[in-house]
Parts: sequence; C-alpha cells; structure tokens
Amino acid sequence: MQTISVPPPPTTTTDTPTARAAAASPPAVEAGRADHMTAAEFDEAFTAVMPRLRRRLLALTGDPHDADDLLQETYVRLSHRARARTLARQQQPYAYTCAAALNLLRDSWRHPARREHCTDRLPERGWDGGFATREAESAAASLLSGLSPKEAAAVILVDIEGLTHDMAGERLGAHRGTVQRNRMRGLAKMRAALDAYETGATTVSTTKATKATKPMKAAKPVAAARGAKATSEACA
Repeated sequence: MQTISVPPPPTTTTDTPTARAAAASPPAVEAGRADHMTAAEFDEAFTAVMPRLRRRLLALTGDPHDADDLLQETYVRLSHRARARTLARQQQPYAYTCAAALNLLRDSWRHPARREHCTDRLPERGWDGGFATREAESAAASLLSGLSPKEAAAVILVDIEGLTHDMAGERLGAHRGTVQRNRMRGLAKMRAALDAYETGATTVSTTKATKATKPMKAAKPVAAARGAKATSEACA
C-alpha cells in the first residue's frame, strides 16, 4: 500500500508595524539594553556617592569652586550617557564616577586652553539690583549722623563730592583750615565708629580727643536732628 505524505498547512503571519519591529530587534540587543542604567537609576546612584566624591575632588584640587565645577561636569557627562542608555550598570558606582572625574581633571591639566591664566583685566561686575549701593548709602548716612553739621558737611564735600579744601571752604563760607580740621575730626569719629562696630561694641563715644580730662557736653537734640537731616539730604 502506497503512503502519501501530506505537507503541513502554511503558517500565516500578520504584516504589521509591531511585527516588523519585533523581527528587526534581535533578542541580544534587548538583553544588552537591560544591562544599562536608566536616567533615574543613575541619578539615584550619583546622589548617593556625591558627598564622598566631592570630598575626594576637594582634596585633589584644593579649591571648593574647582571641585564643584568638576563634580558638575562629571554628572553632565555620565548623565548624558545614562539618558542615551549607553551607561552600563556598575558594581562600584563610587569607583566608576571617581575614575570619570579624574579623567576630566587630567584633561584640564593636559590642555593649556583649559587652564587658568593670570591677567590684568578685571572681570565684569555682576549687578545685584542696586542692593550694595543702597546698603553703602545707608551705612554712610548712619556714620555721618554721628557727626556735627560742620564735620558732616566737610566730609561730604571733600571725601564724597571730591572737592578741595579751598572749594569746600568757599561753598561753606569758611577758611580752608577750618574745613580741614572739621574733616579730620569727622573722619576720626567715623573710624572709631567702624572699629567699635567690628569689635561688637554697642555704644560709640564721639567725644573730642583733647588733653583735658573733663568730658564735653552732649550736643543739643535740635543740632543733632539738623545734622542728621543735612547728611541724609546730602547723601540722597
């Protein structure tokens, strides 16, 4: 009796984008991607080793600013690889990040363009919104309020406005020697106030330094108020 073999029925495949993508992706590639860190995993690992890594970089550079810059550059380099899924999982995250940071540090030493150079050109000043200017004006007004009106006027005209003693004397209707003496007394009081402020003193003596042991009388309240008003208008 003759045996007839029947071929198996043909298998039908669905031609869809999902099927084509599955056929185009080898299992080895998917397995390789599974061995790489994700961005979230890298951020968690880097945050855990960051304090220790910063101490290491600070010991190598000797400058906290350089250590912070190098730490940031290390994170940017490795984070870019983690987001591209090309950063393999590490058994020792600290050793790996430290080696990457040391490579960046060696590159900065090898390339002269990345080194710091001495220059006589000052860097551009940053703008703080005028806070430093207002703070200086407030401190100057506070110091000038402790002077007599004549002393404050001499200091303002000579040291702030830049006039000479002769020009200040003409404006005040006084001799240049008088203006110079009032200015020197005012500056001495202001220096004493600054020294007392730096040492944490709460009260500052503004009495005139003379050979006599008898203290001078305090200025009248009206004169003090006029002096404070005049100095605040001059500094405005």
